[in-house]
Amino acid sequence: MYNINNLKIAVIGLGYVGLPLAVEFGKNHSVIGFDINAERISALNTGIDHTLEVSEEELAEATHLSYSSDIQMLKDCNFFIITVPTPIDDYKQPDLTPLIKASEAIGGVLKQGDIVVYESTVYPGATEEVCIPVLEKVSGLSFNQDFYAGYSPERINPGDKEHRVTNILKVTAGSTPEIADFVDEVYNLIITAGTHKAASIKVAEAAKVIENTQRDVNIALINELAVIFNKMGIDTQAVLEAAGTKWNFLPFRPGLVGGHCIGVDPYYLTHKAQAIGYNPEIILAGRRLNDSMGEYVVTQLVKTMIKKRIQVEGAKVLVLGLSFKENCPDVRNTKVIDIVHELQEYNIEVDVYDPWVDAVEAQREYGIKPVNEPTANSYDSIILAVAHSEFVDMGVAHIRSLGKHNHVLYDLKYVFAKEDTDIRL
Repeated sequence: MYNINNLKIAVIGLGYVGLPLAVEFGKNHSVIGFDINAERISALNTGIDHTLEVSEEELAEATHLSYSSDIQMLKDCNFFIITVPTPIDDYKQPDLTPLIKASEAIGGVLKQGDIVVYESTVYPGATEEVCIPVLEKVSGLSFNQDFYAGYSPERINPGDKEHRVTNILKVTAGSTPEIADFVDEVYNLIITAGTHKAASIKVAEAAKVIENTQRDVNIALINELAVIFNKMGIDTQAVLEAAGTKWNFLPFRPGLVGGHCIGVDPYYLTHKAQAIGYNPEIILAGRRLNDSMGEYVVTQLVKTMIKKRIQVEGAKVLVLGLSFKENCPDVRNTKVIDIVHELQEYNIEVDVYDPWVDAVEAQREYGIKPVNEPTANSYDSIILAVAHSEFVDMGVAHIRSLGKHNHVLYDLKYVFAKEDTDIRL
């Protein structure tokens, strides 16, 4: 029934997930990359990816890929891949608005025999309970009779140039056995690492959401251990290095847990769990602990400043890094902002420096205007919050030179040796 040679792909949402996917398919197959952001489309048409996930050379290799912000341009496509964000709202509840709007848009061009595959991270059941009814309502077509669906959760790691979309094993699923086989066949066109065909769409959804939930809980444990060891005067890094000599000890490290995956996905699972009458304990406890780390960091900093007889109120602090992880421009759900806000609660003047981050985006997202270059001998404290390669290359002596004669250096990322810093998490 379905022929791989007749494939006409549309990728909806050209962010960190959608663009690399569209580019890989577009090297050998007809693909239209769709995004509602006309500026994004314009930049891609000139060979520029502001997320830095795809190089200009890689964009040029996708000779069968075109871009559009006009949904009607997708009416001839028959295989739709939706890769829009799935954030949480201010109350830490799933915000499915982007997913619903994307489904409405696709519903307007959906035809008999088309397949819609979702890659966005959701709770188990969301594809069939939320998205499919939208497609049916807008298109007037019947699910699993006139059109079909699939789910293949994204596993993109922003900023990671080693683990790319093609060499990360892909989980796939379809709404019928035949569609599951075809969806798997389509992804195998580009995924060199192979695929794993899940038993159902719900299984694939659940598999994705627990990947990041597991990481979140493990990091929460290490964060709690760091708090305990700090109270005992024990160096956490030294403890982890010693424990890591055992073959099955997991190499997690303490830190801020932000970004659009690990700090968000657990709330999708707990939302669904509570909806079916179960109140999760371990997952939410881990979330609460990880969400409190910004406040803990500032408390530790202030204590150290007082011990060094540095006036806290009115002090000037430099925060190195704003993005949610190293060597990546993405500031979505960065927990560095928690540190900035907590510092401001003490009436501390905060400068943020991050060579990776777009200043306009930082201003739009958080009302922060990063400094172009920090000034030497200016800061009462310096927090190394993100381990960008630029900061590593600076070296501790240069970073220290940005501080006043008496200052505190807080190394959140264990970039430098313990003896070269005043505090480590």
